[in-house]
Amino acid sequence: MMASTPTTPHAPRPTTRRAPARRRALAAGGAVAALTLSLAACGGNDLEKEGGSGGGGKGSLVIGSAGFTESEILAELYSGVLSEAGYKTSVKKVKNRELYAPELEKGRIDVVPEYAATMAEFLNAKKNGPKADPVASPNADKTVEALRKLAEPRGLKVLDAGKAVDQNAFAVSADYAKKHKLKTLSDLGASKESVTVAAGDECETRPFCQPGLEKTYGIDVKGIDPKGVGTSQSKQAVKDGKDQLVLTTTTDATLDQFDLVILQDDKKLQNADNVLPVVNADDAGDKKVASALDELTRTLTTKDLTDLNRQVDQERKKAKDVAEDYLAEKNLA
Repeated sequence: MMASTPTTPHAPRPTTRRAPARRRALAAGGAVAALTLSLAACGGNDLEKEGGSGGGGKGSLVIGSAGFTESEILAELYSGVLSEAGYKTSVKKVKNRELYAPELEKGRIDVVPEYAATMAEFLNAKKNGPKADPVASPNADKTVEALRKLAEPRGLKVLDAGKAVDQNAFAVSADYAKKHKLKTLSDLGASKESVTVAAGDECETRPFCQPGLEKTYGIDVKGIDPKGVGTSQSKQAVKDGKDQLVLTTTTDATLDQFDLVILQDDKKLQNADNVLPVVNADDAGDKKVASALDELTRTLTTKDLTDLNRQVDQERKKAKDVAEDYLAEKNLA
């Protein structure tokens, strides 16, 4: 269990924006919720609270956080724009979606950043069981529509999805791409090169990994090297030429360290895991909250998110400082 560690809630910002060149204090310390792919069950009150009490009905909003790098950055971004809109914000750190989703429904958490396809399938499984037919797809609009249908009966409001996407991606070494003239996964299939994929051992059976590469792209996968998804060991194996393809994510900030490049998923094998806010409809479902978050969502891109991750993971900057500078640069706070 994580201990409850209160901090002081942040006061709302004035509505007047200052010059982007100066650093502004962000509204919330701590992290906002983001996707965690591990859904290990954990009961009890496994919440680490930073400031404020539950509910956002009196000008305050509680933001959920899963506590990893991207989540922490999104937390600071959400807190910054909501503070700019006049709200006091606080953050609850939550281990996983199994814990923060019920808190969101109860109104103890008001806002979480989510990933469209993953959240849709999570709610789909809750309603229809773990073997339910998939509702998510590579089509972002249809996936968000499916998510909204599942979320609304639970008292949740799904705001618009943006351009920032964090989903599975496949990368090769820059030298390998240059040698075989590769920019897309279709190019790799057409090259008729046999590849070993550095990934988790589950890649052999997951429809969006080896079976999908073979069926959708005609890629000759000769084997899986089970070094894990996006691990340093997996990326090093591809850099060294032991393996040719690595399974990672679209916001992996360390690819340049290994001289790797992502091959475009041009036939849209992966589902649409676009970043989007999900809010408690009663406490945070008004137009003011939506307007503040939508402006950020429209601005943030996958490239932006990757760079923000890089600044934290490689340059060891604080998520709060990185998000603060980004909001100032984009004139969002």
